[in-house]
Amino acid sequence: MAAEKGMDGEMVRLDRAHVWHPFTPFSTWMDEGYEPTVIVRGRGSRLFDVEGREYLDGNSSIWVNLHGHCNAQIDRAIRAQLKRIAHSSFLGLTNEVAPMLAARLLEYARPQGQHGTDGGGFERVFFSDDGSTAVEAAIKVVYQAFQMTGQQERTQFVSLGRGYHGDTVGAMSVGHSAVFHGAYRGLMFSSGEAMSPACYRCPFNRAAPERADARTTRRCGFECVGQFAQRVEEAGGRFAGAVLEPVVQGAAGMVMHPEGYLSKVADIVHDAGGKLILDEVMTGFHRTGRAMAFHAESCQPDVVALAKGLTGGYLPLAATLVKADLVEAFMGGPERTFYHGHSYSGNQLGCAAALANLDLLEAPGFGAKLERLIARLGRAGQRFWAHPHVGDVRQQGMILAVELVEDWRSRKPFAPEKRLGWRVSEAAKKHGLLTRPAGDVLILMPPLSTSAADVERMVEACYRALCDVLPVSAGV
Repeated sequence: MAAEKGMDGEMVRLDRAHVWHPFTPFSTWMDEGYEPTVIVRGRGSRLFDVEGREYLDGNSSIWVNLHGHCNAQIDRAIRAQLKRIAHSSFLGLTNEVAPMLAARLLEYARPQGQHGTDGGGFERVFFSDDGSTAVEAAIKVVYQAFQMTGQQERTQFVSLGRGYHGDTVGAMSVGHSAVFHGAYRGLMFSSGEAMSPACYRCPFNRAAPERADARTTRRCGFECVGQFAQRVEEAGGRFAGAVLEPVVQGAAGMVMHPEGYLSKVADIVHDAGGKLILDEVMTGFHRTGRAMAFHAESCQPDVVALAKGLTGGYLPLAATLVKADLVEAFMGGPERTFYHGHSYSGNQLGCAAALANLDLLEAPGFGAKLERLIARLGRAGQRFWAHPHVGDVRQQGMILAVELVEDWRSRKPFAPEKRLGWRVSEAAKKHGLLTRPAGDVLILMPPLSTSAADVERMVEACYRALCDVLPVSAGV
């Protein structure tokens, strides 16, 4: 440990001299008064920095870790695979783990026959590297399938406002986030933007603000669904499909959709002859309490994009699950080939980790234990309502979002330049918690393996940090 401590200054010096961090302003990172946290170890839901300080991993290392750091079962699976081979090309070759993973994923995504479905309908899995590439592949599959089946006019996609699906050009094009993608508008193709079903800030929600999740108190006529239908109607015969995060829009600020929204828009998409692409990159693998978030509603997507938790948070791997009718369009000679791919497609180490991850998720008792933990997070999260600058507290599975506002009675937001969410997250480090906000929305998303006691500690640390930045000087 002493050697690690001695390296702290040198690590930071080299980092500041040579590294470019994602989603990080240079003005903050290069400020000599700012102390970067250098993580060197992890165990379970805890991370340790070079100084030996211990932190609770409150955002699952940016929403990827499911079973804690150094999980013995995933560690063993990777070591066993490493003894055989780490990677070989998937172009014109196959291997012994990717096909097994594909079969397991198709079964895992099956809606268990509920809602009278036919059992899923997914036929094939296309492997790539991360969430952006999984969504990119999904868009191209749908686009090319229409091009090859005599429906060349179907080129228009519809997606949700404030949406974020990754940073490749195609994924950006179906996102509508000025913060993330405004600088690249000239590179992107156009897509229809439907309003986000964000109950807390919905202009159609007639309910006055209350100290409760806005989804539970909303008074509206599902105008958001009507707005979505209008965008599809405007596309007319050019409509190819819709792309959306089911149930929870992550980077938008953990916007959680009202029950019934997904099934309603799915019907609109299919009635118009389009294809439904669901971005389950963040919401998949029990993060929302179900294997797939779309399992919560009567909804059958045509394509599903998976990543983040696919390997339990260990290695970069993504998968795009595709229904049989879309796959059929590609059957044939070279002229029907899907000319899209990645050097690390079907990577053996990643696939081995993903198989071990599925074993853990499907182990006896996992579901019941997770339900108890979700309930514990919900109860603990209620304490945020005591703070006068909290406007909304919403939970979906193991995701807790706390929206900060200047005035909760009017929902008036803080000025963005105040960076309240970032300041609270920075203050949380002093209380032993690492997390990252989405604007002024505080987020707690613990690994699914977190103990009930650590869930309580995370909430306590986050609340204390909130009070450090915004002291409670008046009643609610």
